[in-house]
Amino acid sequence: MLNQTIVRALLLGSLSFSSLATTQAQTKPATKTAATPAAAKHTFALGDEHFLLDGKPFQMISGEIHYPRVPREAWRQRMRMAKAMGLNTIGTYVFWNAHEPEPGKYDFSGNHDVAAFVKMAQEEGLWVVLRPSPYVCAEWEFGGYPYWLQNVAGLKVRSQEPQYVAAYKRYLNAVAKQLAPLQVNHGGPVLMVQVENEYGSYGADKEYLAQNQKLFREAGFDGLLYTCDPAADVANGHLSGLLPAVNGLDKPDQVKKIVRDNHAGKGPYYIAEWYPAWFDWWGAPHHTVPAEKYAGRLDSVLAAGVSINMYMFHGGTTRGFMNGANYKGEGTRYEPQISSYDYDAPLDEAGNATPKFMAFRQAIEKHLPAGTKLPAVPTAKPTTRIPAVSLSQATPLLSVLPKAVTSAKPQTFEDLHQPYGFVLYRTQVPGGRTGVLSLTELRDYAVVLVNGQRVAVLDRRKGEHQEASITLPAGTVTLDILVENLGRINFGAYLLQNRKGITEKVTFAGKELTGWQHFPLPFDDITKVTATKTGKATAGNGPVLRRGSFTLTTPADTYLDMSQWGKGSVWLNGHHLGRYWETGPQQTVYAPAEWLKKGRNEVVVLELLKPEQDQLTGLDKPILNVLKPEGEARKTN
Repeated sequence: MLNQTIVRALLLGSLSFSSLATTQAQTKPATKTAATPAAAKHTFALGDEHFLLDGKPFQMISGEIHYPRVPREAWRQRMRMAKAMGLNTIGTYVFWNAHEPEPGKYDFSGNHDVAAFVKMAQEEGLWVVLRPSPYVCAEWEFGGYPYWLQNVAGLKVRSQEPQYVAAYKRYLNAVAKQLAPLQVNHGGPVLMVQVENEYGSYGADKEYLAQNQKLFREAGFDGLLYTCDPAADVANGHLSGLLPAVNGLDKPDQVKKIVRDNHAGKGPYYIAEWYPAWFDWWGAPHHTVPAEKYAGRLDSVLAAGVSINMYMFHGGTTRGFMNGANYKGEGTRYEPQISSYDYDAPLDEAGNATPKFMAFRQAIEKHLPAGTKLPAVPTAKPTTRIPAVSLSQATPLLSVLPKAVTSAKPQTFEDLHQPYGFVLYRTQVPGGRTGVLSLTELRDYAVVLVNGQRVAVLDRRKGEHQEASITLPAGTVTLDILVENLGRINFGAYLLQNRKGITEKVTFAGKELTGWQHFPLPFDDITKVTATKTGKATAGNGPVLRRGSFTLTTPADTYLDMSQWGKGSVWLNGHHLGRYWETGPQQTVYAPAEWLKKGRNEVVVLELLKPEQDQLTGLDKPILNVLKPEGEARKTN
């Protein structure tokens, strides 16, 4: 165990760099070209016991922040909060499906400008640990993989399969053009780059890992590389010659032993993911972990000279349709994650300090060099309760359908080249009978309508095979099945079984239904959806789009109260804020001040189950802990 003098020396290197970077940020604006270094070159290397920054011992005190989960306008505020807690480093994944949504079409703009995020960290005096492996897990759609990989016959992710390697290589080269110049040995803040991600929990192919390393080197990542795995899986996921980081363990002696056993008897020692909290999924209790349970553990890790990365320091929000899901196979539940990624992290969803933040700050302060003081903790950001909004403009979803794609059998989202959102499946059925409607391998949630009227709801969380008894009126009946992709599996063996929509067949009264029309509804741009006339009346009980507006004098963070609504999604001034679902535990949707405007603000709600609901109210704090089993609310903590 290190004494306090050495620990102070470990921290000193980071503080010296912080002062330099902060001074530069004040005198020179951030550049927009990834290839332009923002500071002098540094060295970062592995010592036998410590990381060596410019030849001197250095201890990383890091926290994870994911740039797509935080409005770009708020990145800097979150980083300054990291500094105020005592962090000297930020960790982040890089998300393949965010940056290459379609083959060969790259997006590094706006909230996906990862190079700007890394440069901003440097301006704020923070180092960066980069995790660009194509697979990220992260409670993120498909674990970060783009949906279109599933359209390449024979392609197998996380393997040496040639088509996968070719796609992976193209993507990694595009990422490297953005980020390789920002490595510490080129004048940037990136200390280390992670190869793959918890691969030991998935497989043990060392040739595959070596191929990863080779691709990283060829792309231009010429600095320090490392692997990370849960403690039990390090032997499977570690590649000889690279530092093996440990996830989910905070007992210093055990961490050191695992690293030494897999790294020629040497350190340094890095906990790449430390979990002082956890994530949530729909229909399960909100997860919270008391600060006092983990503050002492952080203290002991730092006292032992072990470097650490908190997962998460700040979770933010998984906006749009980008949440992932867990599923472990037959007999287990499909568990789509909620939009809030609050994570019970030290910094809450809106970027404010929590009691956990303060407890961790006190633990970190014990290990600062003598005479060093952390920045003052900024006061909580202001919040507002928006005035009650009447969403009186109602547009039945069935009235704004796009051009249909026809085929004899139902097509998946992937067949239709649609990544996320909804697909409406339509066929004509002879009526005048009652029977069982059966969907095999439903992915993931379906609203069933007969002649425009909702007659059933099917939910994959209750099993892969879903059915309902329905009665068809006389005559030829229009059968609509609106299917929602609730998030592709992001962890485990079922990564390879992630197609969405009606993936097998539909039968009614024992007979397979054919002759399908498919109406793609990706909702990737809500401004493209044309509204119909204003009015409170809706066409029956089918899904509806509701619009309304409110006026603000001073924009501030707020939370839209969806507890009286059923299920759907919310847009604010064109920004997709995420999903809501009465089942909980999340009952509010966070609306960041950065996306609100002085004056008129527009809200659009896609409501699947309660089309009559037309009132929306705001709160000044979130509700993340209320479940509603069978329509009756109960708190989960």
